[in-house]
This record gives sequence, C-alpha cells and structure tokens, in this order.
Amino acid sequence: MKTDILNKAIKNRNKIRFYYSMQQLVIDPYIISCDKEGKKTIYGKISDTDTIQKFEFRKIYNIKVLEQERFAPRVVNTSRFQ
Repeated sequence: MKTDILNKAIKNRNKIRFYYSMQQLVIDPYIISCDKEGKKTIYGKISDTDTIQKFEFRKIYNIKVLEQERFAPRVVNTSRFQ
C-alpha cells in the first residue's frame, strides 16, 4: 500500500506529508529503493531545505499526497548515498 501511494506521488511529482519517528515532514519524493541491509527506503528532499534524506518505510505512517503541491526534481547523485 505505501509503495503504491509513494510510486504515484513520485510519478506525478507531488509532495507528500507523513510522520516519521514522531516528526511530521513534507518531502519531494525521488526514488524508492532498498538499503544495504535490505530495508525498503525512499529518498526525498525535505521541503524548504536542500537536504536529501533516506527514510525507512517501516517508520513512515499517515501518508498524505499533496496533490496541489508539485515539485521539479533536482538531479540526485545516488552514489553518495551508498
């Protein structure tokens, strides 16, 4: 379910709002992947910052796709996150 919601947001370039470890965040979602330990993750740019961060799926809850808020993706060098 999370994967479907997040894939749609990525495809449509919609911002998303969710809770992550008790903190509410709004991000521009970029890519879904698995980390070195096999945990499903999503990379995204935190709104109003230049920070691109990895978020573990298991810590994400109460996802809301902000359909009226779109973003232009930045070029992400994923090699620095490996």
